[in-house]
This record gives sequence, C-alpha cells and structure tokens, in this order.
Amino acid sequence: MVDYEEIFLNKIKNIKEEGRYREFTHFASLPGRLPYIMDCEKSREVIVWCSNNYLGMSQNENVVAAIQNSSIGAGGTRNISGTTKEVVELEQSLACLHNKEAALTFACGYLANQTTLSTLSSIIPDVVIFSDEKNHSSMIEGIKSGKRPKHIFKHNNVDHLKQLLKSVDKKIPKIIAFESIYSMDGDIAPLREICDLADQYNAITYLDEVHAVGMYGLHGGGIAEKEGLIDRVTVIQGTLSKAFGVMGGYIASSKSLVDVIRSSAPGFIFTTAMSPVLAAAAKASVEHLKSSNFEREKQKQVVKKVKNSLSNMGINFIPTETHIIPIIIGDPELSKRASKLLFDEHGIYVQHINYPTVPKGTERFRITPTPYHTDEMIEHLTESLVKVFVKLSISIACSC
Repeated sequence: MVDYEEIFLNKIKNIKEEGRYREFTHFASLPGRLPYIMDCEKSREVIVWCSNNYLGMSQNENVVAAIQNSSIGAGGTRNISGTTKEVVELEQSLACLHNKEAALTFACGYLANQTTLSTLSSIIPDVVIFSDEKNHSSMIEGIKSGKRPKHIFKHNNVDHLKQLLKSVDKKIPKIIAFESIYSMDGDIAPLREICDLADQYNAITYLDEVHAVGMYGLHGGGIAEKEGLIDRVTVIQGTLSKAFGVMGGYIASSKSLVDVIRSSAPGFIFTTAMSPVLAAAAKASVEHLKSSNFEREKQKQVVKKVKNSLSNMGINFIPTETHIIPIIIGDPELSKRASKLLFDEHGIYVQHINYPTVPKGTERFRITPTPYHTDEMIEHLTESLVKVFVKLSISIACSC
C-alpha cells in the first residue's frame, strides 16, 4: 500500500532541511494607519516594509467609498451572470489607461498571464515563444502549457535575444514575453530595444507590467507609458493587486486579440467573474491615479531617503532605478533568522525571500517603501537592520 501521508511529510521535511520552509505571519489591517499592521499573536502594531501595496491605495478614501453600492459576489462566470456594470466600466478604464482598444479582467494577475500566454500559443499557428529567463512563474507556466517551441534569452540581454530571433525563419510567428520591472531585482527591461527587435523579426510583444502599473508614467500606465512605447507593445498585462491596492489581473490590447482570449481561454471562460465590489474599488483606484501624481511623487521621495539611509549605514543593496530595494543575504537560514529578529525585537515586518522565488544563494530582503513611511521609520529600519546583521554576523552591515 502507498503511504501518502509519508510522501507529504517527507516532502515537507526536505523543504525544512533546506531552510526554505515558509511560515505565514498572521496580522490584521489597521484602517487609516498605514504602514502599520496588527500582529495578531502578540496584539501589537508593527511596521510593514515589504508590502506590494506600493502606494497605500488599499485605504484611499476614494477607493473605500467606491464599494458602498456594489454587491460582493459576481454570481457566475462572465458568460452566465458575471458581466456586471462594475467589471465593464473597469475594463473601459484600463483600456483607456493603456491607450488600447480593449481590456479583459481576470481573478488575479497569475491567471491573466498563464491563460493568455497559453491561449495565444495555441491559436497562433506554428508560433515560437521567446521568454526572458527571469520571467514570473505565471508566464513560464502559460508558455509551458501552450506546448510550442520556446527559446529562453539571457535576462534583459537584447544581443542574445537577437541571436535567438535570427535562428528562426522570419516568416514564422513569434511572441517575445518579458516584464518591465522584475520584482526581485528591481531592474527595468530594455523596452525600446526589444520592440525594435520585434518589428525587425516579425514578432508580437507580451509585456508584464504588474510592478509598474500605477507607479510609472504620467497616468500610471507603467514603464511603457513612461517611455512612450505603449503603441509598440502588443499586449500589456497588469495587476490590480499591487499599486492599485485591490485584487485582480488584466490584459489590454487590440479588440480582436482581447476578443479571442475572451472567447477561447479556458482560464477565463470557466472562472467566476471578478467581484463587483473589487471591480468598483479597482476602477476608483485606477481613475484616481490617472490624475493624481501625489502618491507617486511622495513615494519616490521616500524611496530615495531609504536608499540614502541604507548607504549611509553601510548596508549593501542592489542599486536600482525603481521602488524595489533588494538586500542580498545569500543564505536561507540566516535570512529567515534576520527576518524573525526584526519582527520580534524591532517591530519591523520584512519577509525573507528564498527559493523558489529567487535562485538558491541569492536569498534576500525586498524593501518596498510607501508614501506613508516617515523619516523616523526609515531611521528605525536602518538602525534595526544594522543591529540584526551584526548580531547574526551578516557581512553586508559592513560599516559596523
């Protein structure tokens, strides 16, 4: 007889021995108190420094007010009863944000990537996929399930991408899939150069902007808007769960491409529609950030202050041009212990990031400042990091 429980227990045992067993932190939100959260186990307030709620829009008064007259559940898939007024208006707002003909919402960004890439792969005859080696798991899974030939190009390396494109007949359809901002390193893709190669080698472009929408560009349209390249990107995929502070994912593209995904993608057709209350909140957030630059500018100021403070305290981090500040520790057990010490002794929540989210040996903290982190909080963070790193003999606290 097969002992299934033994299989499961051994798998967990292996994960724990590798130092990458993950434990969830149980907390409650504190309305109006960002970036504080309530530690439910100890009934105390702690400061979050690793949230994807980049601009604090989850508690924006316009977003909160927008949900008052919406129902909770969608009631079914889009084909049955889920095409609510709120979802339709949200999609119109997103299409406008990205200057595209149409947009389509999904339950989450992962599903948007996985099902769109899989469907595009299945409906474009003989298509070949070109994927950045650091693309998100959702993109990788979508490409895999499409079961088409694929080439992986070195991260943000346009020369390698060009070599791979040249190896395939120009007449064969191609998709270049990449991200604008890579969440773990905080670096930006060479969008213009990739678009140039797409034009040269008869490819369409699929751009994941989940860590950029709301954050960059005059209206929060992402890096493509910031660099004036929206019209050159075939598909823009985004999320409503990060800078927009709500939940959900979407794509924006031509009317025909969106229509074919709507009509063909199992991950869309057979999934319950986005909740009307979430759609109403998301639309309010998108519309607010189209016209308000306050949150983006304030956040940039805080990011700069954090980077300066870390540098002044001798804490090494990956220099980026974005809001993401990675601090490499390089050891799963040390990063876990450092995270726990920060939480237990200093009231700071910075979740350690380990494999499989990042490669083994590059375990890290990922600091993401918001507009609501104060100068006092920044000083507290850097001083606490130094104390913890010294206590654990982590060498990146090099000035101490």
